Amino acid sequence: MALAGTGAELSHLTPRPNKTLFGSNYLSIAGNDFNFTKQFLPEVYEKEVERYGNRTISGFLSMVGAEMPMASDEVVWSEQGRIHVAYDDVVGTDVSANLLTFSAAHLLSVGDTIIVSKGGATLKCYVSAVPSTTTITAQPYTVADLSSIGSDAVAGVKVFVYGSEYAKGSSNAGNKKDATFTSFSNKPIILRDKYSVNGSDTAQIGWVEVATEAGTSGYLWYLKSEHEARIRFEDQLEMAMIEAEKKAGASAISAAGISGSEGLFAAISSRGLVYNNADFDDGISNGVHVGLAEFDSILQELDKQGSIEENMMFLDRATSLSIDNMLAAQNSYGSGGTSYGVFNNSEEMALNLGFSGFRRGSYDFYKTDWKYLNDSTTRGLVADIEGVIVPAGTSTVYDQIMGKNIQRPFLHVRYRASEADDRRMKSWITGSVGGNYTSDEDAMNVHFLSERCLCVQAANNFVLLKSTDGIQG
Repeated sequence: MALAGTGAELSHLTPRPNKTLFGSNYLSIAGNDFNFTKQFLPEVYEKEVERYGNRTISGFLSMVGAEMPMASDEVVWSEQGRIHVAYDDVVGTDVSANLLTFSAAHLLSVGDTIIVSKGGATLKCYVSAVPSTTTITAQPYTVADLSSIGSDAVAGVKVFVYGSEYAKGSSNAGNKKDATFTSFSNKPIILRDKYSVNGSDTAQIGWVEVATEAGTSGYLWYLKSEHEARIRFEDQLEMAMIEAEKKAGASAISAAGISGSEGLFAAISSRGLVYNNADFDDGISNGVHVGLAEFDSILQELDKQGSIEENMMFLDRATSLSIDNMLAAQNSYGSGGTSYGVFNNSEEMALNLGFSGFRRGSYDFYKTDWKYLNDSTTRGLVADIEGVIVPAGTSTVYDQIMGKNIQRPFLHVRYRASEADDRRMKSWITGSVGGNYTSDEDAMNVHFLSERCLCVQAANNFVLLKSTDGIQG
């Protein structure tokens, strides 16, 4: 042997006729492996161990929403208001004089017939006078005054209009009531990240057999870290849309151009329903299933809102199991009572996506675990969000940019794009390594960028399940 006596022959290398890496013709220079005094090479597993399984948490928005381009720096939409006139913060200022005071300007006029309620007392009244924009005189049909709702200055009186009544030959009847709407807007944020490898490291080629989060497998060399940087960034695109927060007046953020955006949790917290301390398997108390009663309180609140029939529930493990226990305590609905309508009525499609369906009242629910709430490196670390209920289907809204009514999923992402630049998910390479020569830096930098925001329309139909007491909305 030509190298006899040098120690190199102790490595037992088998030369190959071409430049192809094999387990028997490769020496690593990492650590002390490049040591000619070693008699045997270490046993190395070339296949990477998948100790965490599928590590990506994205997929939530792809299930419930859509992505659409936009050219502007802001997206604005309008949502319809209520048809009927109702108030829940009225004060019975002088009950003997039948005087009611509103916290702001009201829309009532003489001739309106209303229901006035406080506690268990309910009176049907005729509006006989409107002394000011914030007061009315409401005369009960069956009693002399409003004393049954409480004493003077009683707060928390509820009022709604159910009709009107006018005398024969009356004129100037009715009151002009313009349709109400609320305008909402959101701004996209720019997300960036990069992966960098220096030129020297690219010369040290090493192969590792991997199984990717996309379900594919094969061999990757040093750019394996670039692959992980990419899927991490794609996860962050979704997490940012869920967690983004708008900069508020009390914020300490002073950096120019940093204003934040409204994510899913922020939108539901400010414009939707929040149910706290959900525990749907509390058992039986006085013949009533406590957990089911808690769930029914959510249905009662949904009844007050848009009453979207089909809803999807994305839950953490504990809440998902508590609902399973709640349902197990009831009579089985069986295959004839379970609906899969949102999945083209395909039971196989629903179950393949991890959903299970059940019906309560007039609502269908499709339940699945949400990995984002379980993973110990995301919301599973904090464990303050137990789940979210998202309405399925689309809403009709007026798009002020397009100038017309449009159909949009209740939850969708808008990203900046034009004929010149698509910023949905950009990737480019800079440096002087890998055949790309854009600078004198001895490295290859892989850049990622996206500019996007989330539109949460009809947020009053969404429910956020949190780990504290009560329901808000």
